[in-house]
Amino acid sequence: MSDVTVVPTDRRVFIDKQDPKAYKALLAAAEAAGEAAADAGLDRRLVELVNLRVSQVNGCAYCLNVHTRAALREGETTQRLGVLAAWRDTELFDPRERAALALAEATTHPSDAGAQEAAYRVAREVLSEAEISAVLWVAIAINSFNRVSIMSKHPVRPTPVR
Repeated sequence: MSDVTVVPTDRRVFIDKQDPKAYKALLAAAEAAGEAAADAGLDRRLVELVNLRVSQVNGCAYCLNVHTRAALREGETTQRLGVLAAWRDTELFDPRERAALALAEATTHPSDAGAQEAAYRVAREVLSEAEISAVLWVAIAINSFNRVSIMSKHPVRPTPVR
């Protein structure tokens, strides 16, 4: 824990708005990652689980909000979403999902070489090379979006109840 006193600023620079050309390039990379996932046959629910788990690890409220709604639209259950942070301690995720989640976490914490090796070893048992590549690209993309939203402090506003 840091001893630095945090003094909130009135407003952060929304870097996506400040530099739209850079943001459009990031969007294009994310779209390509999504296409790689679809081409590899990854289910959209699995892609959203990866997006959510990475966003949980990074503490990105904005992306958690966006991807929770997306996962629910794709048919994900509230039970699985509720325990996603503790996915290893449940029986709710199949081996492919577990492998993808471990790879996503290893991508988010690349300095943990042991976790990387363990995740890759498990992934090799249940995922194809195309699926591994797609999961890694999805995780890389959402990590980038997390940084944009965290550093811009994108707001999360209440959603009207329907």
